[in-house]
Amino acid sequence: MNQGALAIEIGGSKLQIVRGDSAGCIQERFRFAVDAHRGADDIRSHIERTLSQVQAKHKLDAIGVGFGGPVDWRTGCVYTSHHVPGWAGFKLGDWLNSISGVPVAVDNDANVAALAEARLGAGRSGNPVFYVTLGSGVGGGLVVDDNIYHGATPGEAEIGHVRLERDGTTVESRCAGWAVDRRIRDAVKRQPSGCLAGLVHGRTGCEARYLKAAVEAGDETAVRILTQEAEDLAYGLSHVVHLLHPESIVLGGGLSLLGQPLRDAVAVALPRFVMDAFKPGPDVLLTALGEDAVPVGALLLAQRMQRCR
Repeated sequence: MNQGALAIEIGGSKLQIVRGDSAGCIQERFRFAVDAHRGADDIRSHIERTLSQVQAKHKLDAIGVGFGGPVDWRTGCVYTSHHVPGWAGFKLGDWLNSISGVPVAVDNDANVAALAEARLGAGRSGNPVFYVTLGSGVGGGLVVDDNIYHGATPGEAEIGHVRLERDGTTVESRCAGWAVDRRIRDAVKRQPSGCLAGLVHGRTGCEARYLKAAVEAGDETAVRILTQEAEDLAYGLSHVVHLLHPESIVLGGGLSLLGQPLRDAVAVALPRFVMDAFKPGPDVLLTALGEDAVPVGALLLAQRMQRCR
């Protein structure tokens, strides 16, 4: 049998399971859509069936997991999921070990993605590296000297929950994908003409997917929404700069598909919110690994478990 590791990404909208090697190279991939209404049991069923299928053909040495929510990385116990019920208090590491027979490492998905980007992705030339994921939520991870920074359990680097206003407005409530969808819907109601309105017309849900094309077409409404997103994100990241002063900030998650326009807008806005002594501030970079950031990082977690055997 071939040897290797298994990496699992458990998110609020997708489950990825990949087989790969100790260098973080993906050799086989399984992907499932997550139905939050079916709860954690449905996700665990997918994992158990896929694990059985993989182990029938390949010898696994370790499993690494990037979980979409706060976890105790020492024990592999989940504190909660913000999107899928049925995870609170679940001993994910122990469960996976019991059904696989191999060592298991569990960490927050943004932490795991940060490790991948720092080791193998856009942040390779920086130290420390801060990673922010912009998707169904907003998460963050910090890597220092090739290691994930861990604070007191159950988590750290939760940039999405940093407040922008005293009333409870957070980075996530302004910068997550659903927040951009809402901005687009509101803007199109006020301005029902133009490229963005034409792309969105008659479609509901995931409106942010149309933003890039509208920005590239020079649509004023789209450019304004992108600028608002970038400024809110830059303001939130300014707190990261003042507290942690990373050398690089990597933008990942679904909204990073907006590409260079988003990166440029954040890079322009960030120095406005940073104290003079820290200017021009960290390099702002786009993810190099894209949707593979979490599974590649989970393979790196598994690699460390292999070394400890």
